[in-house]
Amino acid sequence: MTRPDRVQLARQFIEAIPHSRALSMTLEKIGDGVAIISMPYDERFVGDPETGVIHGGAVSALMDTCGGAAVMSHPEEPSGTATIDLRIDYMRAATPGQTIRATATCYHVTREVAFVRAEAVDDDVEKPVASATGAFTFQRAKGRS
Repeated sequence: MTRPDRVQLARQFIEAIPHSRALSMTLEKIGDGVAIISMPYDERFVGDPETGVIHGGAVSALMDTCGGAAVMSHPEEPSGTATIDLRIDYMRAATPGQTIRATATCYHVTREVAFVRAEAVDDDVEKPVASATGAFTFQRAKGRS
């Protein structure tokens, strides 16, 4: 499969995931082990009605999806992936009304595991909302090792 076909396949897969659609995630960039996905502010996902802050679970879903997308776009072309472990450190509440954007990089792969770093920001890109590290399965196509 050519590289543009793999990128299109990854894009279609992400856009077809029900929770990604429900959270209105948009794939902004994908390729060579890097993905950027945004999630607009939506009152349905507020975790604290008094402050209007988005629930951490929505941020977690964004970062997990972005990490998986980064793995799927890795140059070694995995045939699939699933989250093994994801550690998220929340640094501050996202500013109500602002889009949250996650960037994930698949920085190392072994025979069966891919390692990812990710960061989520809102409009204040100098102060991250959250950072994450994760391990994902790295399923190779049959005949490739």
